[in-house]
Amino acid sequence: MFKRVLLVLVMAAVTTSVFAAKDKNSIQVKGSDTMVNLGQAWAEKYMEKDSSNFVAVTGGGSGTGLSSLISGTCDIAMSSRNIKEKEIALAKQKGINPTEIKVALDGLVVVVNPNNPVSSLTTDQLAAIFTGKITNWKELGGKDGKIVLLSREVNSGTHVYFKEHVLRKNDPTSKEEFAPNALMLSSSQAIADEVAGNPSAIGYYGMGYISKKQKPLSIARDEKSGYETPTIENVISGTYPISRPLFLYTNGAPEGLVKKLIDFALSKEGQEIVLATDFVPVNR
Repeated sequence: MFKRVLLVLVMAAVTTSVFAAKDKNSIQVKGSDTMVNLGQAWAEKYMEKDSSNFVAVTGGGSGTGLSSLISGTCDIAMSSRNIKEKEIALAKQKGINPTEIKVALDGLVVVVNPNNPVSSLTTDQLAAIFTGKITNWKELGGKDGKIVLLSREVNSGTHVYFKEHVLRKNDPTSKEEFAPNALMLSSSQAIADEVAGNPSAIGYYGMGYISKKQKPLSIARDEKSGYETPTIENVISGTYPISRPLFLYTNGAPEGLVKKLIDFALSKEGQEIVLATDFVPVNR
């Protein structure tokens, strides 16, 4: 009984400390792995300007960030997808009012090993690959070999976006799912590392993770459209088919240090950091 009471008191103390942080000098930012490097860059630069404040940034996925905001264990949630209706309903039950702020744009990059001869695919081909209808690279003009599917785990906003916009082709009635043999990895970096070492692998992640160790594919909306590369210019123009907004969520209108950090993220300097980390600014 004593241990149970102690645990309740500790949990209450943690929750209280997070909410109290709005009036103090430290905040917790949690969520999207796609955004974690961007969030850390914002935090570091902000703290250089104001060393009296502390901003802690951690990943875990968009769903994790939004769950933390709803439970009161973070002050800002980073998300690469819109909050869901069921999350809003749960938040309201707990007295939380999720407020959405769009802070950047992102192109989702589909990558293969540099030794893979395949360089371009249509979104229909991508859907067929990740649902398991196409299983061998030779079906796509590549070498004879089984395709190794890499995906973010289900709690990831990147996973949700790819499923809804590529596998299900923006059709709310579609029930398409990732193939059962798809490997669900915990981070974008894990996908990048696996693709770098596996000539048969294909995966996806945000533009900020592109490196010379992977080959980004050019993507076409359909067979009649041109193939577009995942560049900032093509995301801004809307010609690259797989792009999305990135959000920060707060409990109600931002206040105190939360507001200061978000104002910085949307400032000219903050949006230059967006560009420097290979995302697309919303304010130019």
